Amino acid sequence: MPPIDWGGKPYEDLMKGLDYAERMYPFIDKERECALGASYGGYMVNWIMGHTNRFKCIVSHDGMFNTESAYGSTEELWFNEWEFEGTPWTNRALYRKWSPHLFAQNFKTPTLVIHSQKDYRLDVSEGFQLFTTLQRLKVPSKMLYFPDEGHWVLKPQNSRLWYQTVNGWVDQYLKK
Repeated sequence: MPPIDWGGKPYEDLMKGLDYAERMYPFIDKERECALGASYGGYMVNWIMGHTNRFKCIVSHDGMFNTESAYGSTEELWFNEWEFEGTPWTNRALYRKWSPHLFAQNFKTPTLVIHSQKDYRLDVSEGFQLFTTLQRLKVPSKMLYFPDEGHWVLKPQNSRLWYQTVNGWVDQYLKK
């Protein structure tokens, strides 16, 4: 099995892809870009926050923030044990290498955090940890919490609120 690379090559690929798109499409405004992600994409935008200030804002939906605490609060133990080649106590170095929370000192980008109480894949505590960290660092941030949703927001009224909140957040930082 190749070594795990949760934030390394995927992060590089995303940045190179954006570099390419910016070069190829002159209509892209480099000064008004937002990174949004959900699930692994939520993890990735949490990772991005600690590794670049390139974006004007970020939206993190149901993302892993602390790999060690996420291990103990998921219903999918097999997934974490496979991806991180063991448990946090048998392979702590790998869990810590790819944990966005260990790069929080670099967080500067305004961030909307979205998480749901009934998300058993990535416990709501991951969203609260991220939001608390952003607040303590005085990074502009907001949390949208759904007490009655799971890993995805599916109820029509909640979905409407999700879109209104995300679009409002993005407009706040990117609209001319």
